[in-house]
Amino acid sequence: MAIVDVTVIPIGTESPSVSKYVAEIQKVLKKYENEGKIRYQLTPMNTIIEGELPVLFEVIQAMHEVPFQHGLQRVATNLRIDDRRDVKRKMEDKVERVNSLLRE
Repeated sequence: MAIVDVTVIPIGTESPSVSKYVAEIQKVLKKYENEGKIRYQLTPMNTIIEGELPVLFEVIQAMHEVPFQHGLQRVATNLRIDDRRDVKRKMEDKVERVNSLLRE
């Protein structure tokens, strides 16, 4: 299972605010989550998605398309992939590991 950090950057918006695009992207993610294909977490600066890598690429493409579907002509999408195959872990496990070291 992989964990992906994704930031979709709509370019050429009417306003500096992009929250309406973020909300629409979250609807796409919710659909995939309801189908049991991914788990995700919205943060103030990006979205973290967890799932099988081929599915994550499909989800990322769907996310990338959202601003185009709302009339924009340019979108930049940044992503970072953590694909560790020697252990199975969830995004919460990574955070808990660091917290456990802080408690020591």
